[in-house]
Amino acid sequence: MMFRNCYELSKTQEEAKERFNRWYDKIDKSEIREFDICVNTVKVHEDTIINYFINRSTNAGAESFNAKIKGFRSIVRGLSDKKFFLFRIFKIYG
Repeated sequence: MMFRNCYELSKTQEEAKERFNRWYDKIDKSEIREFDICVNTVKVHEDTIINYFINRSTNAGAESFNAKIKGFRSIVRGLSDKKFFLFRIFKIYG
């Protein structure tokens, strides 16, 4: 819940960094070693995570579109005409 609050309550990068640091400290004091991997993962990617708070946007739209293309590609296995493939993608998702 405290980790989630870092996202929901922080308005700026500085606030988020402060909330993450408090979360790190709380996890460290709790001595629940299972959370150490999670904390280390967040610390490794902290700069990228903190960038979210610049304009509160993610690349979820691009990831979703990539998943749709992969799904479509699996349906049309064996299609060798690249132009037709791009045409179909445009017609379906464009």
